[in-house]
Amino acid sequence: MPTLAPHVQTIPASGIRRITELAWSTPGAIVLSVGEPDLPTAQHILRAAVDTLVRDDTRYTPNGGIAALRAAIAAHLTSDGVSIDPEQVWVTAGGAQALHLGLSLTVTAGDEVLVPDPGYPPFSMASHLLQAVPVPYRLRAEDGFRPDPDAVEAAITPRTRVLLLNSPSNPLGTTLPAELLERLVDLARRHDLWVLSDECYEAFTYDVPHVPAARFDTDGRVLTLHTFSKTHAMTGMRVGALVVPRSAVPVMAAVQESIVSCVNTSAQHAALAALTGPQSDVAEAARTYRAHRDLAAAVLDELGVPYLPATGGLYLWADVSRLCGDDVAAWAEDLVLTAGVAVAPGSAFGRGGEGWIRISLTATADDLTTGLSRLPRG
Repeated sequence: MPTLAPHVQTIPASGIRRITELAWSTPGAIVLSVGEPDLPTAQHILRAAVDTLVRDDTRYTPNGGIAALRAAIAAHLTSDGVSIDPEQVWVTAGGAQALHLGLSLTVTAGDEVLVPDPGYPPFSMASHLLQAVPVPYRLRAEDGFRPDPDAVEAAITPRTRVLLLNSPSNPLGTTLPAELLERLVDLARRHDLWVLSDECYEAFTYDVPHVPAARFDTDGRVLTLHTFSKTHAMTGMRVGALVVPRSAVPVMAAVQESIVSCVNTSAQHAALAALTGPQSDVAEAARTYRAHRDLAAAVLDELGVPYLPATGGLYLWADVSRLCGDDVAAWAEDLVLTAGVAVAPGSAFGRGGEGWIRISLTATADDLTTGLSRLPRG
């Protein structure tokens, strides 16, 4: 019998999924381990999807997506220092496919991808799937869990091809300021690396601006990931986008055709409505997640559990090292069974996450308060 490709068997399992599935099978457990918005999808978005089906607009679209959606995304992302043409925008099946597409364009077997540690697990998983080698660059508490350019540079080898950045960060809730982003993009330029910038949470920053990495791209080396999933509560519709340099445009149709052909037509029209319709739901989501951040911080303060102040994203990163010893994954599993609350163990995001947990701010306020109050005192 034939065997599976060896590199497929190197893809690490998700520590987040393990904890979450345990919670789902535990009666009364509160799930604070996944970033699934509890807010409803706006009605004008749903109507756009339904109208597409009613008029039987269910055929293929161009590989890059419907023209109006690509133009709307380009207009939305164009800002001071960043000019985007619709032809640079490629609509994807969520941020996950944008990540896969971006890596497909930039790495071959054996190439190295610099990934943040702690960082979003699919950064490494997708690299493995494409037979590339994820190389962690450590984000340290003493640096506020932001990249140290010198440490990033020290991790570069002759095989390094991509520097992966994430702001706002999942799982950390950090945002990268302009000066730091400029240094990192300049570092990539000096070493002739691609920059793959995950900016899927750009709509949710708190008291700081979102700064796109593309602002500092002077020679076409930055690719940017976006998604509608969290911003517009459209996780199941699976619509995202990859913005590519102009030099990549000639090959994009063939690459996209080989992976997904095109994204679901009704979901694309829903995404178009999301961008061109009322934005009050996005503003309300931002207010809600900010309030949830402050609520979670207050509960942790009361318990004496330290945490990293979140300036963006949908998560709070908390230090439970005094409670969990040297195995936060086992501690989190026990927490589900004994206290009925699931949090994502920091070790699921890399070695640098040992002793920390990720708390999702997308749960209801009641679940957030009740769940966190079940944590032991720090």
